[in-house]
Amino acid sequence: MMRRRIGRDKQRKTINEINMMPLIDLTFLLLITFIITMPAMEQGISVRLPQGKADVLPRKKANTVSLDAEGKIFLNNKATDLEELEQVLGLMAAEDEKTAVLVRADERLDYGKVMRVIRILYKVKITRMALVTLSD
Repeated sequence: MMRRRIGRDKQRKTINEINMMPLIDLTFLLLITFIITMPAMEQGISVRLPQGKADVLPRKKANTVSLDAEGKIFLNNKATDLEELEQVLGLMAAEDEKTAVLVRADERLDYGKVMRVIRILYKVKITRMALVTLSD
């Protein structure tokens, strides 16, 4: 019985170059991963410091308080004033203690005007609040 030699008769060839395609693929994969995940990590600054038992959050839309460059206040895209804002948010907080509010303010606005809104949120005992910012 005769055995066949497979590959031994051929002269071994040295590789003089490195295949860069796998490295380029990996680089693009990492780049895309970071591009997608970085904005998700920098969407808002959470102010709610105390943490308790983590429950699954309901798929409920958060209320938005917006302040434009002139200092006008909007609650869920409807114009309002500080007194009405306090009343409406007070009712929302009384109905659901897990009411979430996002505060959006123009960067040219005076810091004191933003603090008035935050004081109202504190006064009506809304603890789920975040300041909305744009990612760089």
